Amino acid sequence: MSEALNFHFDVDGDDFTSAGQASVQIKKNLRQLGISPDTIRRVSIAMYEGEINMVIHAGGGEADVSVTEDYVEILLTDHGPGIANIEQAMQEGFSTAPDAIRSLGFGAGMGLPNMKRYSDYMNIDSEVGKGTTITMRVNL
Repeated sequence: MSEALNFHFDVDGDDFTSAGQASVQIKKNLRQLGISPDTIRRVSIAMYEGEINMVIHAGGGEADVSVTEDYVEILLTDHGPGIANIEQAMQEGFSTAPDAIRSLGFGAGMGLPNMKRYSDYMNIDSEVGKGTTITMRVNL
């Protein structure tokens, strides 16, 4: 594979039932490409956490996945409120999710920490009032 394979997904911000559809589709795509099960699992978890965050906090967004010879790159972009304090947001258990979301079993404050845990590289670029872009890579 000399060129990157690119996949694009729109993440619906109003629908918890559709949250995670992009990560399920990527899992299928990576399996068809013969990527190792462990790598697929790491990509799927990192991407799912990102999708859920976009639904909870940002009203949805976009997920772009590139598969190269060396890594799978996940680019998550939203136009939500942004992350005021990234360092605080990266702490396990810290959450700004409303109670209604927590009552559904989401918003435990593990999304960003899990995204970092399951990726080999992660960068968060966020501006309050403008949105957030997260780049993650899982090495092949």
